[in-house]
Amino acid sequence: MAARFHFRLEPLRKLREALEREAERALGRALQAERMIRDEIDALAAQRQAVFDARRVGAGMRLDLELWRAGEAFLVALERRQVEAYARLREAGHRVAAAREGLAIAHRNHLMLVRLKERRALQHAREQELREALALDELAVLRHARRTA
Repeated sequence: MAARFHFRLEPLRKLREALEREAERALGRALQAERMIRDEIDALAAQRQAVFDARRVGAGMRLDLELWRAGEAFLVALERRQVEAYARLREAGHRVAAAREGLAIAHRNHLMLVRLKERRALQHAREQELREALALDELAVLRHARRTA
């Protein structure tokens, strides 16, 4: 009966697989956070454009100075929020890059053990075939010896 293949590093392979899945989730969270910041920047740009559109005065219309000042104050606040958002976007980009690197390392570590397992399984199968061939050869020799005796 052929012996079953047992990979002694299977618990480590499972651990590295779990670490790879966690790295994938971490990258997903980092990408989602970056996307949210980009959406916030887009919303701020839309608000800025809305203020500019609201401040337009048609030909022959009077300029409302209070509305203009309020719009200017709002634009200053929007610009400050945009600067902060771009700083957060840079930080989020660094976190995404770090998460990608972490995922690449985790994948490489997991893949290394998967390939080792495959090589060991193939080696085990070859050894089993060799054992079976030797056993069949020995059986054939014994049968031949009985026939000639």
